Amino acid sequence: MASNTKLILALFGLLITTATVATGYTNHTVGGYAGWFFHSKTNTSATNYTSWAANQTFSLGDCLIFRTTTNQTVIQTYNETTYRNCTTDDASDTDTFQYNGGNTDFDQSLTIEVPLTIEGANYYFSDAGDGVQCQRGMAFKILVRHGNGLPPSLNQPPPPPYVEAPSDTAQSPPVTINGESPSLNNKAAVGGTNTGVMLCLLLFGVTSSLMTLMW
Repeated sequence: MASNTKLILALFGLLITTATVATGYTNHTVGGYAGWFFHSKTNTSATNYTSWAANQTFSLGDCLIFRTTTNQTVIQTYNETTYRNCTTDDASDTDTFQYNGGNTDFDQSLTIEVPLTIEGANYYFSDAGDGVQCQRGMAFKILVRHGNGLPPSLNQPPPPPYVEAPSDTAQSPPVTINGESPSLNNKAAVGGTNTGVMLCLLLFGVTSSLMTLMW
C-alpha cells in the first residue's frame, strides 16, 4: 500500500510539472492537502488559508482547485467590503460569484475549478453557516499578476450588443446573447459556458481519480 501511494504521488507530481511547463499556467489546490474544509465540531478551518495563499504566486490563466464538499461554499469576489463582511447580501452580480459545482445535496464531495481572469486583488471565502465559516478562517486574498496573460480559451471578446432591427410589424422578443456575467447562484461556469475551466480540467480531469485514491 505504501509503495502504491508513493507511485501515485510521483505520477501526480510529474503530471503537474508537465502541465505547468507545457502551458505556462499553474493549478493551485487551495489549502494543499488540507483542502477547502471546515470542522464544525471545533469551529475551525482545516488550515490557515491566508498563510497558504501567501506562499503561492498567482497569474492570469492560473486556476484555483477547491477540493471540498457541499458543506462549504466557494465565493469569489473582487469587492473587499463583501469579503470583509463575510456575506454576499449586498454584493453585485458583476463583482461576486458563487460556485457550487451543480450539486446541492449536503455532505457531497466536490471539486470546483476557478480560473483567474482578472488581474489584481481577488478574494475568496465560504459564507456557509451565516458567515461563521468565513469569520473562523475560511477566507483568503490573492494578488493576481499579469504573467503570460490570459490563454485564448479565457480571452474571448465580448459578444456584440443586441440591436433591434427596424420593422413596421410587431416586434419579436429580443435575442438572448451568450456570454453575460454569471449571477450569484451560478454553477462553476464563467461567461455562460464551461470553456473557462477547460484549462484546469486538462490536468485535474486526469488526476482527480489519483486524488481520490490518496484520500
